[in-house]
Amino acid sequence: MRIAIGSDHAGYELKERLKKYLVTRGHEVIDKGCVSTESNDYPDFSEAVALEVANKSCEYGIVICGTGIGVSIVANKVPGIRSALCLSKEMAYLARAHNDANVIALGARIKLIDEVEDIVITFITSSFEGGRHKKRVEKLKTIEEKFRCKQ
Repeated sequence: MRIAIGSDHAGYELKERLKKYLVTRGHEVIDKGCVSTESNDYPDFSEAVALEVANKSCEYGIVICGTGIGVSIVANKVPGIRSALCLSKEMAYLARAHNDANVIALGARIKLIDEVEDIVITFITSSFEGGRHKKRVEKLKTIEEKFRCKQ
C-alpha cells in the first residue's frame, strides 16, 4: 500500500517513527515533509499529503501536528479528501467504515502516543461498509461539489 505522510515540527518525531513502522510492515511511504523540528507551518505539509491522496498517487494519507486539528482542517479543504482526527482504534475503524475517510489526522502532543501504531493500522486495514453509509458519503461529495470554486 502507498501512504503519504506529513507533519509540522510538533509531529516530526512521530512522523519519523510511523514511517519506519509502516515500511517494516511492507508499505511504501511517501514523505511530504517536514524535515526537522524547526518551526514551520502545518498547512504546507497537510495540503501536500491531501493532494497525493486526492490525485490517487497514494491510497491513504497521514497528517500530524500537535493536536491533529489543524492538519485535519487543512486536508479537508482539498476536494475529495475526508480527513478524520482519530484518538482511538475505534475512531479509526469508524472513520473508515462509516465515513470512507482517506486521511487520518493525529496529534503528536496527545497522550495516546503509545497506541498510535495500532490506530494507524486499524485505519488503513479497515474497509468502508457502504450500505446506509454510502448515501451519506455521497451527500458529502454533493456538498463539496456545490461549494467548489469554479475557475
